[in-house]
Amino acid sequence: MPTEPILLFLHGVGPSDREDTWRGFLSSTLKKLGYPALRDEQVIAPKYSHALVGWDEKEDLPDVTVKAATRDAAKQNRRAFEARMGAIESRLGHHVRGEGIPGLDTAVGAATALPFFKQARNYLSNPQIRAQVLNRILASLPTSGQLVIVGHSLGSVIAADLLRRLPVGIEIAGMVTIGSPLSNGAFDIDKLRDTLREPPTNLSWWVNFWNASDPVAARRGLSSAFPWMVDFRIETTWDVVRGHFAEEYLSSETVAAAIGFALFGSTSKEVARREVGVDIVLDEAESLALMALRYAHLMRRQLKGDDLDRFSGALRQVQAAAVRDIVARNESLGRQVPNDVMRLAVDLADPAEPLVEPHPSRYLNKDEAVTLLTVLAAENVIRPFEIDLPRDKWQEAMKELCAEMGLGTKYGSDVFEAAKRARSELTPGRGVNWIKWGALGVGAAALVVATGGLALAAAPGLAGAAAITSALATFGPGGMIGGLLTAGTLVSAGGGGIAYGLAGQGTSAETFEAVVERRLAATILRQSQRLDQDPAVWSVLTEIEREVRRQLERMDEFSDDTAPGIKILKRKVSTVELALQYLTRNRLQPGGHLEQE
Repeated sequence: MPTEPILLFLHGVGPSDREDTWRGFLSSTLKKLGYPALRDEQVIAPKYSHALVGWDEKEDLPDVTVKAATRDAAKQNRRAFEARMGAIESRLGHHVRGEGIPGLDTAVGAATALPFFKQARNYLSNPQIRAQVLNRILASLPTSGQLVIVGHSLGSVIAADLLRRLPVGIEIAGMVTIGSPLSNGAFDIDKLRDTLREPPTNLSWWVNFWNASDPVAARRGLSSAFPWMVDFRIETTWDVVRGHFAEEYLSSETVAAAIGFALFGSTSKEVARREVGVDIVLDEAESLALMALRYAHLMRRQLKGDDLDRFSGALRQVQAAAVRDIVARNESLGRQVPNDVMRLAVDLADPAEPLVEPHPSRYLNKDEAVTLLTVLAAENVIRPFEIDLPRDKWQEAMKELCAEMGLGTKYGSDVFEAAKRARSELTPGRGVNWIKWGALGVGAAALVVATGGLALAAAPGLAGAAAITSALATFGPGGMIGGLLTAGTLVSAGGGGIAYGLAGQGTSAETFEAVVERRLAATILRQSQRLDQDPAVWSVLTEIEREVRRQLERMDEFSDDTAPGIKILKRKVSTVELALQYLTRNRLQPGGHLEQE
């Protein structure tokens, strides 16, 4: 088995592809990035132009060797694949599918009838020619090892067609398509879109690049046809002829970075994802604090002018306080302070001192991230300061954070969309403005204090109950770190303590709504991400409903109908009823049997 991946280049119909001029351009760009140039033994570039013209002997299509996985295995493969895609997206930039140009897609499909595109037409319409091409490529490959596939133009169609027909001993370390027409229905050969509804199990990742001036790409990527892969836009030239050339794509540092990473891994120019010489691992509270600070720093990157100045000043204060609180807590516990925390220390006496960013957040699986990110998106991570900034900027920051954690930017979008949907479900007719900070924070702190901590059990990704109790005792429930822990446990807690606390007169209707809303948002996020639902959600909400109704019946017997306390209880009843109705409509109650596709 080869010790490093081999590059398989699948050419289109242009002469520069066939004459290997693409290789010099790619090697040059790789060297600019700090990678070595391509070596002869590292490249397989089969030539099949003659095979696209006609056929001499009848050949059978090569067998499908990569079978569809079982349902559970497919789900696991999809989650692992999405984690790898999230990491690639974090490395290369944001996914940009493109919207296309009206009429151009039709023109690309019609162009296959022209003489110049005869070879492409033959591959699409003649099974013998298709079989001949695929067999010729397979004959040039080893039977095991790692491949990095680069497919240009028609070669990208062939690459997709080849995926499930490779020898079982071959793993695809990465696939890069450039100048691809695969989003066009005319190139949906043998119903590729249906057969590739899920990523094949032999494929590590697939990214597609489209040049803004490339008429074949028609100003859009491939994720409209294959939603599980990622598209990137590049701009190398406005010449609509050269815009499709392989050398234009391979001169792009972004394209070469993807290929280089698949072939060689990281370069020395890249920033390491972890600090060398970390003395101890972050605990749960420290990880949560640094995740919140990272989220704030990603937001800060998007700001300008007065917003940037004010936000930076607030973040400086919050970061200094967070480090100070962690140091004080660890001293009281006799625990060392990790380097990942100490490197963020801020000297408030020196306003010109650069503000150090936390390292990118640790990788999480999607289940672990649900509660953490639902809470993080709704909480004020620069508490106690309040700066009203556009919701879409926070959403962009969340997308960046999710990409860093291997979740992909769609997860970040879904976090905010789930919150918006939950708000609209629980406050019909009152609009879907973003949750106001403080609605949960202050009320939640009072709820925790009033109920003696609720003896809450935490969701996956949060600290255990004992650790939370200790953290809240040292950080306090109202600070940034304690506030996040408080909110996270309220959103994930079960048992009678939370039901009694929420129903009580000491908990405002706003706090009640915020807790139920965030629980519903977490459920909707799981639904949109096709994750298994938390079976405790229904039981907790029904228990809350029973306790609130019990309180209302007790108070209603003697109180005035217009009493403020009665109005608050009725508002609470209405809120939890709406949440339960949503679960029922979507078959998320016990026995609903909603399948997570």
